[in-house]
Amino acid sequence: MIEAGMKAPDFTLKDGKGNGVSLSSFLGKKVILYFYPKDNTPGCTRQACAFAGAYDQFKNIDAEVIGISKDSVASHEKFAAKYSLPFILLSDPEREAIKAYGVWQEKKLYGKLSFGVVRSTFIIDENGIIEKVMPKVKPDTNAEEILAYLRADGK
Repeated sequence: MIEAGMKAPDFTLKDGKGNGVSLSSFLGKKVILYFYPKDNTPGCTRQACAFAGAYDQFKNIDAEVIGISKDSVASHEKFAAKYSLPFILLSDPEREAIKAYGVWQEKKLYGKLSFGVVRSTFIIDENGIIEKVMPKVKPDTNAEEILAYLRADGK
């Protein structure tokens, strides 16, 4: 499991336009890396819209927001366009980053066990080190909690 103080696992995944995006290309900036289960579902839409609403505040503190799910590039492109999402969404159909960050876990829904993405957020510092791990976050409050944490940190 990923913990604060560890080097963030690097990855290269495709964005909504099919371009490869590597985590390592963001060295020198804070990265808010969030994993979510599925485009266009109620919780994931609320979380994405909350990040979109706070995006200018993240940019003001030189932080980049990146969302990852196992949805396709085409799904991400439609999701981003539908909700005017200004940040990067990356497609991880092979679950490379999802597994590297330990967010592919057993989940229980209505008494049924299955595997899926556990909504989690990682704050990565300018040197590529995990600064904070936020497992099982709430979609409605995640963006504001991150901003509060970053402001309290004196950033």
